[in-house]
Amino acid sequence: MDKAVEQRSPGATGPSEQGESTWSDLSRVRDGWREVEAEETRLLALRQSSGQAQMSIQDGLRHLLALQRAFEPHLQQTEALFRADRLAYLEELQRRLAQLDG
Repeated sequence: MDKAVEQRSPGATGPSEQGESTWSDLSRVRDGWREVEAEETRLLALRQSSGQAQMSIQDGLRHLLALQRAFEPHLQQTEALFRADRLAYLEELQRRLAQLDG
């Protein structure tokens, strides 16, 4: 994830430049997600080739935390764009985890 979304102050550019900057930023986010999807595909192929059919809950959490560490800078840069989606995902995750306990 070499590409970073630029942070600009709202008053730093004119309206047309701000619009172009927004589209440029969104394009960089899309490019970043393409990189994420390519890495996910690579990891899934590696996992399948190693003969792992199922991942334990502990291994899954380890992998999740490793991915979170790897992508944390990108997540911080796009937090405002995807806040509502992430909160909805976390609520769903908490609901599922509660079902596992119950």
